[in-house]
Amino acid sequence: MASPHYDILQTPPKALTFDVFGTVVNWRKTVESALIQSAAAKTSSSSKSASLSPEIRIRLSQLKDGDWARFAQEWRNSYKQFVKSFVPGETEWRDIDTHHRLSLLKLLKKWDLEDLYTENEVHDLSLVWHFLDPWSDSSAGIQRLGSKFITSTLSNGNQSLLKDLNEHANLGFKKIQSSADFKAYKPHPSVYLGAAKAMGAEPADVAMVAAHLSDLKAARGCGFRTIYVERKDEEDWTPQQQEYKDAKGWVDLWVSEEEDGFVEVAKRFGIH
Repeated sequence: MASPHYDILQTPPKALTFDVFGTVVNWRKTVESALIQSAAAKTSSSSKSASLSPEIRIRLSQLKDGDWARFAQEWRNSYKQFVKSFVPGETEWRDIDTHHRLSLLKLLKKWDLEDLYTENEVHDLSLVWHFLDPWSDSSAGIQRLGSKFITSTLSNGNQSLLKDLNEHANLGFKKIQSSADFKAYKPHPSVYLGAAKAMGAEPADVAMVAAHLSDLKAARGCGFRTIYVERKDEEDWTPQQQEYKDAKGWVDLWVSEEEDGFVEVAKRFGIH
């Protein structure tokens, strides 16, 4: 059901759906910073430090910024594994906020930090995903594209999370769509097809915008057009992989990391 390969600039779509984590917002920068600052706050005063066990204090002293970067990546990886393994109608439903909190608890235990935070503190820290900072081109680019296209999120994040990100980063999306609207997670076909239907569009009239070729491949399999915007450290496929090489032939619009992201996408569609 892949969309026919014709020039997307000559025959543009009517709507653009955007992946959000990594594509629109720089999750890594914000999450790493939050983890580092939250841990530092626990030892910033003698009163706070006194409530920590000697074992936790020693453990915190051992952790450097690079370790927290690895912690953040493991948190992100647990999300990827969760959505990939979710089977609609079989797996018990869990939204992404719930997953982020539960996976944070597991990671803290794995990293010997189980007693570092109270239950309320874990909950608050897990909500960092609601306030991720955008890439520098995201707000301007999406708003420019919104002058010509219906612009919509199409993310595995739940509605409240996406609404917070849209407001926090001044993104200006015309429509907020979550995989949760369809009780499934990308890359399940029901998400892409449900999103097109909700916008009153045929799949061929919609282009998926993402920094992940696997997301675009799944969207293309449902008849969507594809726009790839490279983001630093976001692509799981390596340039040496055959799938990556093949993608060069089927992606409708490819914006490299050196170009200006969504602003460049807008320029190619003649929007300045």
